[in-house]
Amino acid sequence: MSERILVVEDEARVARLVGEILRAVGYEVMTVANGKAALDRLAIERPDLILLDLMLPGDLDGYEVCRRIREFSETPIIMLTARAQENDLLRGFEAGADDYLTKPFSAKELVARVKAVLRRSQRPEETSTATWRCGDLTINFAQHSVQVAGHPVALTRTEYALLRELALHANRVMTHQDLLARVWGPEYRDDVDYLRAYVRYLRRKLEADPSHPRIIVTLAGTGYMLVCPDEGASA
Repeated sequence: MSERILVVEDEARVARLVGEILRAVGYEVMTVANGKAALDRLAIERPDLILLDLMLPGDLDGYEVCRRIREFSETPIIMLTARAQENDLLRGFEAGADDYLTKPFSAKELVARVKAVLRRSQRPEETSTATWRCGDLTINFAQHSVQVAGHPVALTRTEYALLRELALHANRVMTHQDLLARVWGPEYRDDVDYLRAYVRYLRRKLEADPSHPRIIVTLAGTGYMLVCPDEGASA
């Protein structure tokens, strides 16, 4: 059975083009033109992925639709946006989006992003029961849960995957390319600005002072490292 994709796009030309591209490579595609229709369709159809335009008509823009979806569903969401400013991306990540595509995009880029996000969402669950600790940071790998100083921290699926990769390689430098390939897939190896935006937002959730990070540090021109003086104890 082919995977089903819900396209939420009010521009009929764009919606038709996206639908044609995705159907040509074997996906089943549904389209709606506004936020309310998207929420209704999602509840009934349960698609495998959502392509969500951020500039939707009416009271529900793409950010609000994304937030409402995350109240009841973990279906992966790719934002479609004509703006690639970092603040817009961070706002989308905060709402719960997994990825983004900047308009105009090519058919090749669209298909590659869709395949990558679906692949990430279908990774098998971890069977380890270990709890990883480093100072105030605690990660439960079995439950995909994170705490800082005993307080739960809500992370999206992608944020958790990024933090997990850094934790598993604590005190070791992870290059930009390695992190992008491991967390997002080989198609993303050159998207360094994308990684920087995610790290900046992750720091907001984990660091006492995100402007002077002590947990996830930057190695200029190289990558990032999760600093753990006690080397991350497992229990």
